[in-house]
This record gives sequence, C-alpha cells and structure tokens, in this order.
Amino acid sequence: MSGATLGDVLADVRRRFTTAGIADPGGDARVLVAGLLGLTQAALIGESVRPLAADETERVEAAVRRRLAREPVHRILGHRAFMHLDLALSPETLEPRPDTEILVEALVPHARRIVAAKGACRILDLGTGTGAICLALLDLVPGTTGVGADLSPDALETARRNADMNGVADRFETVESDWFSAISGSFDIIVSNPPYIVRSVMETLDDDVRLHDPVLALDGGEDGLDAYRTIAAGARPRLAEGGLVAFEIGYDQRKTVTAIMRTQGFVRLEAVRDLGGNDRVLVFTVEQGA
Repeated sequence: MSGATLGDVLADVRRRFTTAGIADPGGDARVLVAGLLGLTQAALIGESVRPLAADETERVEAAVRRRLAREPVHRILGHRAFMHLDLALSPETLEPRPDTEILVEALVPHARRIVAAKGACRILDLGTGTGAICLALLDLVPGTTGVGADLSPDALETARRNADMNGVADRFETVESDWFSAISGSFDIIVSNPPYIVRSVMETLDDDVRLHDPVLALDGGEDGLDAYRTIAAGARPRLAEGGLVAFEIGYDQRKTVTAIMRTQGFVRLEAVRDLGGNDRVLVFTVEQGA
C-alpha cells in the first residue's frame, strides 16, 4: 500500500481481520496498529490522513500476517497493560487477562487491612508468570512485599524485568519452585491463578490460546483441579495467623474448589463473579478451631 495513509492502512487491516474471522477485528486492528506505531487511540483518528512511511507499512504488514496466523495481538507487541502496569510477555508466561484483575481488586482491601494492622503484608504468588498479580498488589498497596514462585526460569526472568520496569523491584523477589517445594517463611496472602483447564478440552481451546499460551499454565489435569489440591494441601504451614488464600477459578469450579479447601481446614470468605456473571475468584482463611 505505497503512499497509503494511516486511515487507509487501519481500514485495510480491519477488513482483513474481518474476512479471516477474527473475533474483534476493529479492536484488534486499532490496538495492533497503534502499538506498532507508538500512537494513542486518539492519534489513530487525529492523524488518519498522514501518509505512512515505507518502513511503517512493512512493520504493520508483518504484524498483520502474524495475527492472521492467530498469534494474539499483545504477544505480537510483546507487552500488555494490566491494572496500572505495563507487563512484558514471554513464551513461557500466560498473557494476563481482565478476569485476573478481579482477583487483584478482591485482595486490595485485605492487603491494606493487614498493612494497617501489622505494618506490613507479605504476599506469595504461586505460578507467578509475568508477575501480574503480585506486582499489581505491590503497586496498589504500600507496605506490601512479595515473592513470585514459578517452575519456569523464563517466567521468573520476565517477572523480575516487569518488577523493575514498574518500579517495585525493591519489594519483589522470585523463587524457582514447584508450588511450595522451595518456599520458606510465612505469608499473609497466598494467591494463585493456577492452571485449571480440564485436560480433555485443551485441544478445543481457541487457536489464540491453544497455540500461544504455555501448556504449563493451562493444563489443570484430568478434572482441572490438580493445582488447587496441591496448594490446599501445602498452604497452612506457610500461612501467617489470620492469613488468606485466594484463587482465580474456572466458571464452574466454585463448589469443587471450596470443597477441596474445606478438607484442609479452610473456610470461604468471598466468592466474586466476573463481568460476565461467572464465578471467578475465591478467598479463603483458616477455619477457627480447625
């Protein structure tokens, strides 16, 4: 599209995404083009008549081909916004999604309460990935410190980079650990967005997820509950008095995860739904007398 304007290119990308059956062709086109060219969404409109340079057009074309092959927009751009953070992505990290922001929002008042009562709040984020959950809590609640645990060295490197980029590296550390195996000390909040997809449906996931999100972060075992059992069994020795355990869950897992936690002496404090009305977040504490 030699000599094409920004508006021309944006319209062409939107048309190609529509033809290819991309779920949100207009939104993906705007985010991709703006991100590639370093523009705000407002500038896409305000500069629509600006002719694009050849290298800009080539950059857009290369990215469009990747999106047409079902690589997600934010993986093409290499980063994604989460709460007030901008997080780098890597091959072994799950792309943080808006549903997980609900988990952070549910924990903020608890973290603030703990800081007010104790002067500090120590957080353990199991399967930290990009560090999204822990880093967002550190950003939002002064007085918190955090440990991000993950089995993937690539994920831990990405989490450390994100902590540094978002100004909370002095309150964050990482541990290579298979759940609790290398964890020491006690924590006021243990949080996780663990793999919870039932193994038999893994191959039915959208190509955007199936081909590009790490299997380690998705596959929850035969019934999708393996990680919850492991965390439930190991949480109490690592939990400070009055501490909390919080999870993101699949839309149909509220009762089963609650039952798993109950067998380990936990009582559910909260169940929070996402914007679609599905169960998404559970918060637990140790049952008195258990």
